[in-house]
Amino acid sequence: MQYNTGDTAWILASAALVLLMTPGLAFFYGGMVRGKNVLGMLAQNFVTMGIVSILWITGVYSLAFNGKNEWLGNLHQFGLNHIWQQATGFESLTIPPLVFCAFQLMFAIITPALITGGSADRIKFGSWVIFSAIWLVIVYAPVAHWVFSPSGWLFKKGAEDFAGGTVVHANAGAAALALVLVLGKRKGWPKERMRPHNVPFILLGAGLLWFGWFGFNAGSALGANTLSAYAFVNTNTATGAALVAWMLTEKIRDGHATTFGAASGAVAGLVAITPACGFVSPMGSIAIGLAAGVICCLAVGLKNIFKFDDALDVVGVHLVGGILGALLIGFFGTKMVNGANGLFYKGGWTLMGHQALAVVAVVGYSFVVTYILAQILEKTIGMRISEEDEVAGLDLSQHGETAYESANLSDGSRFLSNFTSNK
Repeated sequence: MQYNTGDTAWILASAALVLLMTPGLAFFYGGMVRGKNVLGMLAQNFVTMGIVSILWITGVYSLAFNGKNEWLGNLHQFGLNHIWQQATGFESLTIPPLVFCAFQLMFAIITPALITGGSADRIKFGSWVIFSAIWLVIVYAPVAHWVFSPSGWLFKKGAEDFAGGTVVHANAGAAALALVLVLGKRKGWPKERMRPHNVPFILLGAGLLWFGWFGFNAGSALGANTLSAYAFVNTNTATGAALVAWMLTEKIRDGHATTFGAASGAVAGLVAITPACGFVSPMGSIAIGLAAGVICCLAVGLKNIFKFDDALDVVGVHLVGGILGALLIGFFGTKMVNGANGLFYKGGWTLMGHQALAVVAVVGYSFVVTYILAQILEKTIGMRISEEDEVAGLDLSQHGETAYESANLSDGSRFLSNFTSNK
């Protein structure tokens, strides 16, 4: 088959953009934790890049995208055997199969990385390595097959997810909630205010995420075409709208708008538009962004109401934002762009029903399986660090290094000398 060189170049570039999102996420999360835990957060994200890269090639890609079974793929392309064959249902792609495999790899990398924000400050590094590897196989691979593969049962039902609102964000958010419930609260939470140690890091990470997200969403058109342009424009528009809406919500509620809120609002908009970017008009993307900015800003307070310690608001931003974006396709989806008509385009409630089914199935499966997996690991190898290690911080206790050498930091660095002498 003669492949389109323009499409191929665009998807390769998009894959690189999506990979950049994981270091961007590491900085976003790293700035949000206390200074004694920043390297721990960076390490968890970077090791995920390595683990998933190996597992994806050796079998997970094949489980996610090959075969005609509705629930899980097969191992026909184990170790990338038969990689000259397109994934099942993607025979008409104008890009080489290996390019498609590489592009989807980057989605698989960032999904478990998102979970690290929920369990921040208190998970053993080795336990995270084992957890993320198993989770990729038993949670991500089936969910990706259900929604992304034309053979998947949710895809066949008509559920729409252009770039991963359910597969990536709602999936990771539900998993983060389950993991948080197993690990328990951080020492001192919620009485102790655990402020971000580096807000410029947060803005840097958010900027890298925004940049990389163009590959995430526009690349999901799998070609350099008009649909990719819609996804690109919708992504930027919704993100800007959510940023403004989050800051306005902060101003009305708290009396001031923060730079931290600007970064959080941008990420909330990126999350919410992800499933919808290839199915709605630019005006629809404004509505989705505004809704995400307000609702996700309010949703991050759920952890204080229900007393679960979601350290970096993965539930409020990624779970809620992913669900919101998926459901709003049922209102704003339009055939003029792609897919089916939603309620506001005289499509009735059919599409909304498909979207709700996808949300319930993905969130329910991810939460239950992750909870069981985390419980098994907690009771066998142990997942949570000791109280002494938590006081000292992940950087020192898990990696034997510190990000900052100043002894005046009020974030745990004062324990450095005592901790070192006790080892």
